[in-house]
Amino acid sequence: MDQLQVTSKLPDVGTSIFSVMTQLAAEHGAINLAQGFPDYNPPQVLLDALARHARADGHHQYAPMPGLPRLRELISQKTAAVYGGAPPDPATEITVTSGATEALYAVLAAVVHPGDEVVMLEPAYDLYGPAIRLQGGIPVYVPLQLTDFRPDWDQVKAAFSPRTRLVMLNTPHNPTGAMLTEDDWQQLADLLEGTNILVLSDEVYEHMVFDGVRHRSARQHPALARRSFVLSSFGKTYHATGWKVGYCVAPPALTAELRRVHQFLTFSVSTPTQHALADVLAEADLYHGLPAFYQHKRDLFRELMQETRFELLPAPGAYFQLARYQKLAPSQDDVSFARYLTTEVGVAVVPVSAFYHDGRDHGLIRFCFAKQDDTLRAAVARLREL
Repeated sequence: MDQLQVTSKLPDVGTSIFSVMTQLAAEHGAINLAQGFPDYNPPQVLLDALARHARADGHHQYAPMPGLPRLRELISQKTAAVYGGAPPDPATEITVTSGATEALYAVLAAVVHPGDEVVMLEPAYDLYGPAIRLQGGIPVYVPLQLTDFRPDWDQVKAAFSPRTRLVMLNTPHNPTGAMLTEDDWQQLADLLEGTNILVLSDEVYEHMVFDGVRHRSARQHPALARRSFVLSSFGKTYHATGWKVGYCVAPPALTAELRRVHQFLTFSVSTPTQHALADVLAEADLYHGLPAFYQHKRDLFRELMQETRFELLPAPGAYFQLARYQKLAPSQDDVSFARYLTTEVGVAVVPVSAFYHDGRDHGLIRFCFAKQDDTLRAAVARLREL
């Protein structure tokens, strides 16, 4: 029988590096500090709420396409409480999605046409480029500056063309933890003034900010808020990445376009899960306590790592720690070193070259410290032997 010929839309894209390293960790019994997920449960109050709604009558059929009205109303209240300004309209400006991943893909599918250019900063989460290309869009990559990973706004401006449709940003940033400042947002607003360029701001790590610094959202700049899709993640906020629930806040005209795609992509999100999240969203202490919760883990991990030969970079936000390893393997590329750590040392990490479209290697690896304290101690005990 002749073999069917399939023309791939992404012929150069393989399995995600996160899946690869997690599988490698499982095969070799390594402690997984690679993939960005906690190894502890969501808050008990949320688990209890989910169990309650899973047993409730009438909570097992499709939720409304934009999300449960009660949940959207609470998202509106929380957004205004955290970021100030008028609450976004739950009916026309908030959409509950199947994780921030679906929201991101739906935004791109909604507004990026074949031949449109999307400016994105690298290193970047590995979904961004392929998702742009699947819409027929053209990613235009602008490197962040080493080693503080700040945007060079002159380079961003130089990347614009008449075909630029969208700018993609991520703050706090994966994999570096860097955060955009109020001045950064102002510089972007100045660049976009008088254009039709839109903004996609991935803010899923919004509550993982340290050392008394506050996260600044695109929503807090009036000139940007009117042209921005802002993404958030309940999975990140409540240590429940497997629940795959996020949301997008955007002005009515942009939300209408997002929903045109969302309704045909996933239609709606798990009904009992939305009910459970609505039950706990009003408990502000659960997210207000996250900076201290994760700063403890960051500080513990950094303190433990002082006894190793790794050179740690600053980690002002998110739940990742970048490190140089040249004192251990001065001539080894980051992919080979990450595989060595996983298979021989028993600690799985991610090579930062995976966050660049061209695989550029700056000799950096990424640890995830969203783990139990004992997990971090066990991992560093192995790294200390190097």
